[in-house]
Amino acid sequence: MALTFRGGLVMNEHKNTHGVQIERMPSPEKVVIPMSQHIGAPASPVVKAGDIVARGQIIGEIKGGLGCPVHASVSGRVKAISQIMLPTGRQSQAVEIESDGLDTDYEGLMPFSKRLGEATSEEIIDIVRAAGISGMGGATFPAYAKIQSAIGKAERLIVNCAECEPYITANHRLLLEDPAAVVNGAKILLKALSLRHADIAVTDNKMDAVRRLDKMLKGSELFEVTVLKTKYPQGDERQLILAITKQELPAGKLPADVGCVIFNAETCAAIFKAFQTGMPLIERIVTVDGDCVKTPKNVRVPIGTSFGDVLEYCGGTKKRISRLISGGPMMGTAVWDLSSPVMKGTSGILAFSDRAVRPYDQAPACIHCGRCLSVCPMHLMPTALASYSKIGRYDICAEYDAMSCVECGSCAYVCPGAVPITSYIRVAKDNLRAKAAAEKAAAEREKAVMAERQAAESRSESDKDKKEGKEGEK
Repeated sequence: MALTFRGGLVMNEHKNTHGVQIERMPSPEKVVIPMSQHIGAPASPVVKAGDIVARGQIIGEIKGGLGCPVHASVSGRVKAISQIMLPTGRQSQAVEIESDGLDTDYEGLMPFSKRLGEATSEEIIDIVRAAGISGMGGATFPAYAKIQSAIGKAERLIVNCAECEPYITANHRLLLEDPAAVVNGAKILLKALSLRHADIAVTDNKMDAVRRLDKMLKGSELFEVTVLKTKYPQGDERQLILAITKQELPAGKLPADVGCVIFNAETCAAIFKAFQTGMPLIERIVTVDGDCVKTPKNVRVPIGTSFGDVLEYCGGTKKRISRLISGGPMMGTAVWDLSSPVMKGTSGILAFSDRAVRPYDQAPACIHCGRCLSVCPMHLMPTALASYSKIGRYDICAEYDAMSCVECGSCAYVCPGAVPITSYIRVAKDNLRAKAAAEKAAAEREKAVMAERQAAESRSESDKDKKEGKEGEK
């Protein structure tokens, strides 16, 4: 029986490309590779205009703290170091490379020389860090840091193959075409975490992938293929943990706090490739779909390729694009520029016309139907959160536990009044984070002032003692 969670919704999946094999896109004439495509500090460019680079060569390093290095996805000449706007709306430095069309691999790339059984956790973490691998399901958390934080805490590895967003089929095709890469990457993670079991979580709309995995893993004691009910947002880590372990992940806690660690299927495959060939994360599978796309496809794309080049590879567009989305339609980001680059977390490029967008010619209005409450996977009160956020009462939003919202968009999807509930909640969360950061900074300044005051008083007392001592000598 397929496992699931309470809440969420069943929707039209639009998995139009589930039967379309992955194609490797040739290197474009130019790539623009952002230095910030992961959670944490952006990388700093280590190349300059005019430098010749090869595929897999490091072009951005992390100076310290959390983050991932960045590598060239094509061989060629560095044209410029520029400042660009990311699909998320943030600014980032980027390295622009003109491809030479040769796809020459960097000479320094080396496969891992030891047997996996001889590898230490530290060696695995170092390789994953050097390969610049971040979560490829969309969160883009550095994979090495997730391994580090889970060692000694995690008792269960979950490979996330739910892929619950409509349209996106990249992981589905990966499981069908190269399941060994996913499984071998999971074996490396098991070794790093000193675990002996992993769940490969697949929704029941991918039974062909389940059968493929069952056949390949028959008799294995390391893996169990766990079938989940097809429902959105089943791929969220909280819902995944709840469905498989029956444990709820408390707000503000990490999966490791309840004994779990979760990696996306494509992340596992990237880890295996780094060990097998030494090649860092320089490309990813992207689902290209939408009613504007002439030939929807699953494409393996070099990081830094523009959305426009990817669409052109898929035959171009047949209608005027009204909405261009990076990722899925539920949690993806609207993009306004076809020159936006594919990044490590770009799972899909969706191009829709006006006809595909839900028409609504009245002002959004809550009719108090309660549908948003019934579908919220976190059991919150979305309508109340949206109402208080709209009038700026973020303090009340905090009382209603706004920070537990996973921003899945289920509430806005089912709202008959077309209220942008998720957007209101996101605004509330941003304000609460800003307030918390300001309070923390103020507390640190106060602490510094107190420390300086105490130091000054200590110096004053010392000077006084010295003066009294000299007067006593006289």
